[in-house]
Amino acid sequence: MQEVTGSTPVPPNVINCMIKINGKDFDYKKGYSCLDYLKDSKDFSAENFFAFEKNNFLFDLSREIEDSSIITLVDFYLQKGREIFWHSTSHLLAMAVKIFIKEIKGDDKYVKLAIGPSIESGFYYDFEFIDYKFSENEIAKIEDIMAKLVQENIQFKRVEIKKEELLKKYKELGEKFKVELVENIESENLTYYENYSKRFDYRFVDLCRGPHLPSTGYIKHFKLLSSAGAYWRGDEKKEMLTRIYGISFPEKSMLENHLIKIEEASKRDHRILGKKLNIYNIFDQSGPGLVFWNINGGIIRDIIERFWKDEHLKRGYKLVITPHISKANLWKTSGHYDFYKENMYIFKIDDEEYVLKPMNCPLHILLYQTKLHSYKDLPVKFAELGTVYRYERSGTLHGLLRVRGFTQDDGHIFCTPQQLKDEIEKVYDFAVFMIQKFGYKKFDVELSTMDINFKDKYAGTLEEWEFAQNSLKDILFKKGIEFKEMPGEAVFYGPKIDIKLEDAIGRKWQGPTIQFDFNLPRRFNVTFVDKDNKEHYVYMIHRALLGSLERFIGGLIENYAGKFPLWLSPVQIAILTISNNSVDYANNIGKIFYEKNIRYKIDDGNEKINNKIKRCEEENIPFMLIVGKKESDENKVSVRIKGKGDVGKKSIEEFLKLFYENL
Repeated sequence: MQEVTGSTPVPPNVINCMIKINGKDFDYKKGYSCLDYLKDSKDFSAENFFAFEKNNFLFDLSREIEDSSIITLVDFYLQKGREIFWHSTSHLLAMAVKIFIKEIKGDDKYVKLAIGPSIESGFYYDFEFIDYKFSENEIAKIEDIMAKLVQENIQFKRVEIKKEELLKKYKELGEKFKVELVENIESENLTYYENYSKRFDYRFVDLCRGPHLPSTGYIKHFKLLSSAGAYWRGDEKKEMLTRIYGISFPEKSMLENHLIKIEEASKRDHRILGKKLNIYNIFDQSGPGLVFWNINGGIIRDIIERFWKDEHLKRGYKLVITPHISKANLWKTSGHYDFYKENMYIFKIDDEEYVLKPMNCPLHILLYQTKLHSYKDLPVKFAELGTVYRYERSGTLHGLLRVRGFTQDDGHIFCTPQQLKDEIEKVYDFAVFMIQKFGYKKFDVELSTMDINFKDKYAGTLEEWEFAQNSLKDILFKKGIEFKEMPGEAVFYGPKIDIKLEDAIGRKWQGPTIQFDFNLPRRFNVTFVDKDNKEHYVYMIHRALLGSLERFIGGLIENYAGKFPLWLSPVQIAILTISNNSVDYANNIGKIFYEKNIRYKIDDGNEKINNKIKRCEEENIPFMLIVGKKESDENKVSVRIKGKGDVGKKSIEEFLKLFYENL
């Protein structure tokens, strides 16, 4: 990214040093765009930049620079640059699909356009095919059309238009989804982008506020990855669409590296490994987004929950359990009923409304209010592995990562203003301890703050926000933690710290979150009696160290590719018999492990030992002990370690030493 600085304007046509790019001055030229300046420069390649930013707004490079405002060029190494690159490629995909259908059916009306956003890693576009059954095998043909459109180097042309005019245009084209989108936009002045291909004699238009790449020629390396079904606007009651996913990069090596990561990620897919390793299931008969923990998943959860509870008790938390349902009035008081109703399950008992709890905080407040608290009682710390339920549209559900019922490792701290910094620091240290225990060594920290330009959107006073935000910053500064401030990303009730975990192949996962709350203490009148014998509002901290256990375990499966560390493996040792005459010896070894709380299993079937070993390898069991007549006579075991193979014969004492060294 290069920075562009401006100077005070003087009469038109010549403005000396109006723009400075990477230390190089440019004379102002009336009607010149950023792209023009870059093309005139021998020091820059125009293909490295996609848009420019001015006063926190993004613009096409082709837009004229009209004044001396400071502008910043955007490239692929910025997140906003990647979003522009990928969104422009989604337009290219849509244009290619339109041309593809026109060539087959003789008219492009047999495919309707929905939406095509950039996503975290790439893009997609949703289509409705009319009287045509789209097959994933046809993706290669669409890629070929896209490649030809790239070769044409077609301009992304921005067109300003009145809402009614664009609405009329889309109605004439029969683009019903675009009609719906336009009708829901309040502004009377809209924009669309147009691309015209001479090669195919086809003009493509798409509703979009932009910005976009200057032309299709920028999209040098791309790949369409897959197709899937998706409901319009994620609503299963609406049309089923075909979603095509893709990725694109300005450099070939970037694409190659990304495809390697995708291949590695597919090997780690928790949805496949979760079933293969008997960790979890989701049954159609029960309903989507509802998780059944299978035999190994039940053990993994139990290990995590026991560890979680022990560590919380060490730190002064009180473990609580709250009901799964409560009266709707509770959620009206909290504000969730008004602002979160579409995500809540609401039903009636004896003509009174009840809610399946979508979160635990209001219920913890009720427990806090069972007595009047003095400042001497604080902080009060409640923790709960509370199962909550949220309505997620079917199209958004994804294995363990996006479900309708999940267990949250919830915690709430009620403290005085003076205790706030100390308690948040303790929570931060606790969070880092937890994630490192589960093998995450790299993580990013984000501080979400309020947008001062929209302060009416937030609960609490400006002074309280400044105090809370500065408290969080001070803690991060004190600990020497690098963090990225995210203005406008705070929730309405307070600022927060988010920790993003980096897994074994460099992907980011949502990790611990520490949130400050101005809202609920006021709504529920949550107070304490201070030294002045008057009641004051408590300061309330929400925190989740693992988040949803479902999502966390899904992430662990993928991080470890199903090969859990020894302490977390549902079966730590498999004892494999070579023949029937070693079964009693295997059982005696098992008794030793049982007494030491070591998780083991015995395979004393009549299969060949190689088949037993292969099955244990597939189940990712860390240790295998092979016992036959020789081992029994010598009172030893032949030891195999996952990933290392045979490490020789050892006595039980020698093996236990090896086991605990690896624990």
